[in-house]
Amino acid sequence: MKLISTDKAPKAIGPYSQGTVMDGWIFTSGQIPLTAAGDKREGDIATQTGQVFDNLEAVLADQGVSLAQVVKVTVFMTDLGEFAAMNEVFARRFGEHRPARSTVQVVALPTGARVEIEAVARA
Repeated sequence: MKLISTDKAPKAIGPYSQGTVMDGWIFTSGQIPLTAAGDKREGDIATQTGQVFDNLEAVLADQGVSLAQVVKVTVFMTDLGEFAAMNEVFARRFGEHRPARSTVQVVALPTGARVEIEAVARA
């Protein structure tokens, strides 16, 4: 197993890596709306989701992979009432690509984030 570490995405805020690679599969850790410098991106759900996608793309790019190679995504939200706005950003960032997805509402996320997304991709 190889650990992913890039300065183009926020460093892990706990005892885990930004992602792992094994047998050609890439598993990202959940990304929240932190900048690469570690500052929380404030704003509405669309703004926070955009930052999360910037982070996911940076972690994947470290392995030469793009969102087009993502096969499964899990979205965690603190308010499913904001689903439509999150989904709009999701659709724009993935374009015509349609990975499998689960979306769940959770009580809270680290740093008070409104959204967290993790992805599985094939290199």
